[in-house]
Amino acid sequence: MARLASISGRPATSNTAVADHSLRNFGRFAWTVLAFNVAVIIEGAFVRATGSGAGCGNHWPLCNGQIVFGSRSTATLIEFAHRSMTAIDTIMILALVVWAFRLFPKSNPARLGVVLSTVFVITEALIGAALVKFGLVVNDASPARAAVLSLHLANTMTLLACLTLTAWWVGHPKIRPSRMDWSSLASVVLLGITGALAALADTLYPVHSLAAGLAQDVGSDSSFVLRLRALHPILAAAVTCWLIYHALTRTTSPSWAGRIVIATVVVQFLAGIANLLLLTPIAMQLLHLLLADLLWIALVVLCWSPVTRADA
Repeated sequence: MARLASISGRPATSNTAVADHSLRNFGRFAWTVLAFNVAVIIEGAFVRATGSGAGCGNHWPLCNGQIVFGSRSTATLIEFAHRSMTAIDTIMILALVVWAFRLFPKSNPARLGVVLSTVFVITEALIGAALVKFGLVVNDASPARAAVLSLHLANTMTLLACLTLTAWWVGHPKIRPSRMDWSSLASVVLLGITGALAALADTLYPVHSLAAGLAQDVGSDSSFVLRLRALHPILAAAVTCWLIYHALTRTTSPSWAGRIVIATVVVQFLAGIANLLLLTPIAMQLLHLLLADLLWIALVVLCWSPVTRADA
């Protein structure tokens, strides 16, 4: 009964077992929604990597002006799949909102988490619509596309953070960070933005050798996204070292969050090197992005966890 009171913020009653079961189910669903969002992000990257961003023309939310597309082109199928997943994702988050407001009292932070998640999934859709409506897709290499992609990436990471905290708060509603490390979070967001622009450069300017790619990056007439591509691995090395230091020196409970951050950031860095050496095949790009999302989720939990002496 005491555990229920600490989790839900409600007085313990004879219905504790039923309420406890509801909390567990909500928690499972919250983590499921988070996992589905990662899948949506990966599929979105597949849209960009395959040049399918204009698969539905410049129509949004319709696909080529239709609710059900008539074209069987690969680009249309890929883009329509992404839009369908986004629609399902929105419904899942709205269901999470309704469930949270029925299950938790006003004081429970899970309510805040689902509200913020709803806000950012809406802005996520609007930014995606802007990319389509303004033609910032396929072979467009304008600064406008880079700017909107950067905003899109920052919004995506914020949405993932909100969903992560929503799921985390189900079991830890009273935990507050005693020393929030905004520098680590900001460094990963910046790294993610440079990674998104590097991926865009890989899509727009494919090469057949690593030497040719390096020559592109430093060429006097190179596009600005190519110059930013050269910055990404340098920044990745610096952020990797910083996150390892942060995870080792921040004593938290649970300590598993720090161990996951260290393991994921090391594997992510090695995957980045492999991605570069293999000339960024689509499969490696998607794996690299998946690891980046998992790293971000673990880092959000780590930064929100209180600093204690329990594991010192």
